[in-house]
Amino acid sequence: MDTNVNSAPGTQDAAVEAKRQEFYGRIGQQNLTPLWLSLAELVTPEPRSACRPASWRFDEIRAAMMEAGSLITAKEAERRVLVLENPGLRGQSRITTSLYSGVQLVLPGEVAPAHRHTQTALRFVLEGSGAYTAVNGERTIMEEGDFIITPPMSWHDHGNESDRPIFWLDGLDIPVVQLLDASFAEHLGQDEQPVTRPLGDSDARFGANLMPVDHKPSGGSSPVFNYPYARTRDALERMRRAEAWDPCHGLKMRYTNPVTGNHAMATMGTFIQLLPKGFSTAAYRSTDATVFVPMEGRGRSIIGDDFVVDWGKRDVFVVPSWKKVRHEAAEESVLFSFSDRPVQEALHLWREDRGNA
Repeated sequence: MDTNVNSAPGTQDAAVEAKRQEFYGRIGQQNLTPLWLSLAELVTPEPRSACRPASWRFDEIRAAMMEAGSLITAKEAERRVLVLENPGLRGQSRITTSLYSGVQLVLPGEVAPAHRHTQTALRFVLEGSGAYTAVNGERTIMEEGDFIITPPMSWHDHGNESDRPIFWLDGLDIPVVQLLDASFAEHLGQDEQPVTRPLGDSDARFGANLMPVDHKPSGGSSPVFNYPYARTRDALERMRRAEAWDPCHGLKMRYTNPVTGNHAMATMGTFIQLLPKGFSTAAYRSTDATVFVPMEGRGRSIIGDDFVVDWGKRDVFVVPSWKKVRHEAAEESVLFSFSDRPVQEALHLWREDRGNA
């Protein structure tokens, strides 16, 4: 005789749940877990991220950096940087789920010692001029608005021979390398690496729509490691004459590797865009969470439904993955930005939604 025939439904449910919990506990001791308990969180209908819209004022960062400069030297710190931590990712040294960013300071007469690492780095110069970055035996002079690359496992050091402090934004693919457990780092053992190539050598070889006749591409980064702002700004100014304004971007360009035509770095895409005074972009979203830095002008950006950033020169703000953004330029403005778009494109994951453009 079936003893459960007259059992109340609640009793049956409780018995089934008890058996399930006993099963889950038992298989957990074998390092097994049921997919059906977590599938909805693992495969989501749309991107779901702890990354939140966020912004930082450069004048506040600058004040904190100058205080840090009075407390610790560039050599002691190895890299005197204040990390820009996303408020939804505190304690993880991340500005987005896949990117690291911080602001670095080198005071007059200081050198940030030579080292190298697996992580790719970008530098976007915020304030100052006349300091240098050295990469694999070649120095380049840093000027405001310059975009500079440190390829993976390239020796690099930074020095300031000017009479003013220099500040730049660092962007690195640290979370991507952490995810893949592929981090390596070495110290040269001396502050400055030997300079073995003349100033401007990389630009001469690759920056004029020319390259050495037998050059074979290697690595994923551009052999040109400094993209001067003066040249970039001139290109934007020339292109504006065509009045080819994109409703979502104004006039937006990406930095490229002149050898391959691909992004300038394998893991991070870098972009520059011009918004004329009074221009308001249409709503736009994409899967690559993006860090923005206005280098000229003043305006505001509306992220999602209600997060508003009033920005000026050198401020920093973040648009998370798949959050709509609209930019409004109160003055003619130039915005630098970077994201993990090359990784997403390589994996055929990148997606955009141009809203009502």
